[in-house]
Amino acid sequence: MHKPAGVPIWSAVPTPLRADLTVDVLSLERMIAASIAEGVEGLFVAGTCGEGPWLPDRERRVLMTAAVKASAGRLKIAAQVSDNSVPRILDNAQMAADCGVDFAIIAPPATLLNATPERITALFAEAAQRCPLPVGIYDLGKHRPIMIPEDRLKELYLLPQVKLVKDSSGMPERRAIALAARVEKPSLRLFNGDEFRCLEYLQAGYDSMLFGGAVAVAPQLGRIGELFRAGRLEEARALEAVMKRTLFDIYGGEKIACWLTGLKHYMVRRGLFSTSASFLGYPLTDECRASIERIVATSA
Repeated sequence: MHKPAGVPIWSAVPTPLRADLTVDVLSLERMIAASIAEGVEGLFVAGTCGEGPWLPDRERRVLMTAAVKASAGRLKIAAQVSDNSVPRILDNAQMAADCGVDFAIIAPPATLLNATPERITALFAEAAQRCPLPVGIYDLGKHRPIMIPEDRLKELYLLPQVKLVKDSSGMPERRAIALAARVEKPSLRLFNGDEFRCLEYLQAGYDSMLFGGAVAVAPQLGRIGELFRAGRLEEARALEAVMKRTLFDIYGGEKIACWLTGLKHYMVRRGLFSTSASFLGYPLTDECRASIERIVATSA
C-alpha cells in the first residue's frame, strides 16, 4: 500500500447503488479496498456526492455499517449528519455513532425557515456541542442558500468538539478565518474541499484534501501533495492541470453536465461499481462516455 509522503487525502465518496437504489455493499467494499491501496486516509460517506440527503435512513445505516466494517480501522470514516433542526442532527449523529463512524460532518441544511444569522449559528453550535462524535464543519459558503455568517465562523471552529473543517466555499475571506482559528487551536485540521483549487489551498496553509473527485484521482492527488511538500511547485502545477482535465472529462466538461452519473460510470468502468444508478438523474452524454473510455484505456 502506497502512503503518500505529502498531503493527507480523504475522499467524499459516491454511494454505489443497485438498480433499485439500495446500497450495493459488494461495490462499496471494492471501492474501499481500492482507496486503501491508493493511500487514502479517510472516507466521507453520505455527503452530497454520497447522496446522503436522499438515502432512506435504513440505507444510510447499511452504508455506514458496511463502510466501517470494510475499512477495519485502516481508514477513518466520516458521515454527514446535517438536517433542519438540532434534534434531527443529533438523531443522525447517534445513528452514525452506533454504526462505528469516527466523525460527524455538519453541513448547512437544505431548508431552514427563519434562517437568521443567529439561528444558523445556534444550529451548528448546539449540534456540535451535544454531538456524540467528534465534529467536522462543512463550509459551502455561497454555494448553498444557508451560510454560516463570516463573523461567527471562528467561534464555531474553536468549539472543543469541532476537530476538522471541510472548506468548499472557494472564498479567500472564509479561508482566512479558518486559518486564524487554527492559530488558536493548532489541532484543528483544515481540509480543502475544492478539487479545482488544490495548490491554492495548500499554499494558503491548509493541511489536507477532502472532496468527491478524490475517489477518481487519488494517485494524482497523492503525487501533487508530495511535489508540493518537496517544493517542486512547477511540477505540482503541471500535474494539477492534468488532474483537473481528468475530472472535467469524468464530469462531462467544464459545465459539469454529467457530474455524479459520470463519476459513477467511471467507477463502473474501473470494475468497482456494478451500476451508475443514482437518485439525482444526471445524464451520461456520448462525449462524457467517450472521455471516460479514454481515461480507463490510458490507465489500464
